[in-house]
Amino acid sequence: MNVLDNLKYTAEHEWLKVEGEEAYIGVTDFAQHELGDIVFIEVETVGESLEKGETFGTIEAVKTVSDMYMPISGEVIEFNDLLVSNPELVNKDPFGDGWIIKIRVQDIAQAEGLLSAEAYKQLIGA
Repeated sequence: MNVLDNLKYTAEHEWLKVEGEEAYIGVTDFAQHELGDIVFIEVETVGESLEKGETFGTIEAVKTVSDMYMPISGEVIEFNDLLVSNPELVNKDPFGDGWIIKIRVQDIAQAEGLLSAEAYKQLIGA
């Protein structure tokens, strides 16, 4: 399983990449592997401010549907439109073209409470 050192992670298998006052969020390589072939992603929270831990959308695979959770509080400012017609990008490139949402960060200090790459590797047994 691929785990990138420059990202923060949640125990629910989301990743966070902070860029200034904005951040990208997606699901980890481990999560996409466990889910299997992803067929649909639904995010109806664009324009909403959500608290850390709140659901921002769902991800549907052939065998299951899972909620996705905010790693930190923020306003959802963008959904990755590429995923509308190509949800399998999350399987192919979960840390790149398969990112799911972009947020405007409300409290960057919350990121310090997330898992480091090393801690996430321990969580998934990698």
